[in-house]
Amino acid sequence: MTTPLAREIAAEIAADGPISIARYMARCLGDPRHGYYTTRIPFGQDGDFVTAPEVSQVFGELIGAWLIAAWEDQGAPSPVRLVELGPGRGTLMADILRVARLRPGFLQATHVDLVETSPRLRDAQRDRLADAPCPITWHERIEEVPGGPAFVVANEFFDALPIRQFMRTETDWHERVIGLDDTGALAFGLGPARLDDAALTGLPSAQPGTILERQPIADAIMATLATRIATEGGALLAIDYGYLRPGFGDTLQAVKSHAYAPVLETPGEADLTAHVNFAALAGAAECSGAVAHGPMTQAAFLLALGLVERAQKLAAGKDDTAFATLEAALNRLAGAEEMGELFKVLAVTSPGIRPPPF
Repeated sequence: MTTPLAREIAAEIAADGPISIARYMARCLGDPRHGYYTTRIPFGQDGDFVTAPEVSQVFGELIGAWLIAAWEDQGAPSPVRLVELGPGRGTLMADILRVARLRPGFLQATHVDLVETSPRLRDAQRDRLADAPCPITWHERIEEVPGGPAFVVANEFFDALPIRQFMRTETDWHERVIGLDDTGALAFGLGPARLDDAALTGLPSAQPGTILERQPIADAIMATLATRIATEGGALLAIDYGYLRPGFGDTLQAVKSHAYAPVLETPGEADLTAHVNFAALAGAAECSGAVAHGPMTQAAFLLALGLVERAQKLAAGKDDTAFATLEAALNRLAGAEEMGELFKVLAVTSPGIRPPPF
């Protein structure tokens, strides 16, 4: 199957040569006319995948409680920016603000800043947050968020940022690229760019065919946010699927209609993601003067914040069907075979601050 974007990418390759995986991801997800996130609402049962805020309100409520506690631990500064990166349909922020209504002082101090590039998703967020109890501003770039203490949430944000891949050959590491095969279809190949020895520090030797991933855009964004938090105050919470320590492996994947799809098959019509290297994110934060806490598993994080206790309150008075639905949702969030172990949580603060429950 071909798509309009596939034809455009093939024409670009035919004219200029193979492109990096980072370029391919950027076009597939963010192309102004055909990009996945610019042309559709992908979240929910009717979309291609379900994120934690769409699973249960408990997730957003606990994140809201964490943000308020972190704000109080830092002396309840005012004013503050409450920032969400990639806010989806606005579900997470709506749940956070519902909890925030219990702390009027937090709401009075807060201006919400949503960093979103998709016009369609911005419209969905405006509808979902129409009755928000504090002012909201939308931004295309993180750098546009005004200064001051910032409490930042990035849920399933870093996994969608473009990555680079390198493959081990008999003699060296070459960048993996996307070109055209003999039939004119998109195909993986190797380009001339290579890794230097410094990029391999701490990694074991690898056999030919081994793939190593790098996330330069994610690390750069983390460095920008961490620098701000270190100098102006606030905290950051990054929640995503990923791994704790650097390693080898191809984690680039496409998802369409709640199932995995071939990465090169339907450009612009499937979500593209890669597992987040949390060690690299933490390192970028530390090198920028902030302090990284964790990462820990999503299950451990939510349980420490009171997942069970909140679930018990929601279950009170429920019939068997409603109780079973709630139980399934909470297992999806914290179960070892679901999001609980695969997803990790990393917090970033200025020096001298240790947020709950890290």
